[in-house]
Amino acid sequence: MDCTRRRLFASVAGALSASQLALQAQTSSKAERTKWSMPGLHPGRVVAVNHPGSIVSGQYQQAAVSEMIRRGMMELTGAPDLTAAWKQFFEPGDVVGIKVNPVGQPHVISDATVMREIIAGLRSAGLKPQDIVVYDRYRNQFLRAGFDKWLPPGVRTYSATGDYDNIQQAIEGYDPDHYLDMALTLPGQDAGSLTARRSYAARFITKEINKLINLAVLKDHQSAGVTLALKNLSHGLVNNVNRSHSTKTLNACGSFIPAVVALPVIRNKAVLHIMDGVKALYHGGPGARPQFVWEHKAIYLATDPVALDRTGWGVIDEKRVSLGMKRLVEDTPDKFSTYVHRQPEHIEIAGALGLGQWDKIDLRKISLG
Repeated sequence: MDCTRRRLFASVAGALSASQLALQAQTSSKAERTKWSMPGLHPGRVVAVNHPGSIVSGQYQQAAVSEMIRRGMMELTGAPDLTAAWKQFFEPGDVVGIKVNPVGQPHVISDATVMREIIAGLRSAGLKPQDIVVYDRYRNQFLRAGFDKWLPPGVRTYSATGDYDNIQQAIEGYDPDHYLDMALTLPGQDAGSLTARRSYAARFITKEINKLINLAVLKDHQSAGVTLALKNLSHGLVNNVNRSHSTKTLNACGSFIPAVVALPVIRNKAVLHIMDGVKALYHGGPGARPQFVWEHKAIYLATDPVALDRTGWGVIDEKRVSLGMKRLVEDTPDKFSTYVHRQPEHIEIAGALGLGQWDKIDLRKISLG
């Protein structure tokens, strides 16, 4: 066998072993596949909208953010106006969830200004306020972040459970018919226990809504490498997630994240991903320390979470290199990021599972202001 063929077979074997890490998991989940299912209406397309006036003295600026969303949605969809863009995804009768991210409060979380623009867009597509549901998994984190205070009258809220805990295996708030069964448990737990092996989907995604908007944040993560669109879904929509990164050396984010997002009830309902990068985090995540926060002044939009996350990963690496730091995959542990190995390869594995495009990304940059 010549060297070229050997390299080819080695490459194929490597790709298979990566994707099979996630495929080995067993799932119980059904949801109708539609034209909006991942990677959605516009595979590979990512729109990046920058506005230097989007944040002033640490405060998001409503007019600038509104224009960023308008231009971004029109560029993503090719629609002639903002309402037509929203109508590509949503129509009266839909019940739409918005998955926010409170981790990193008070410094870097899903922002009220961006969320209000999303709600306004849904209203322009004909949705009633009561058919819009803003969600995060932990009720107390949701309230501490103040999400409930930002909402127009009639818009509902939902959470799967009360607050964070280290075990996270209580099933109240979750759906026993939708789960990921994976041979991965917290240290010391019985690998034969279904409760220990399974992550159940929140009733929010299985029962309450038929479509989801994923409002992610541009952030570093010490075990997953980055926490962008894919991880906002995987670790926000199921229970028993600490098993994916339970110690500094027991880190399985690379396989766990794409396996969860591949659940049909998530894959087929998450139809639009908007990543808030007006403020962002380049180190020490997911909790945000002020010294690692920067004003990136951009918002990203996509229907393809893999293409979006690969783009965001590149942005964080570019920021790190500009400051004399190592890229994520080359970094070594310090007192802020303690895991032995970060695993942003979950993005490429998600691409191998067909959740989006890892390569051939159509990145469209718009500069405003």
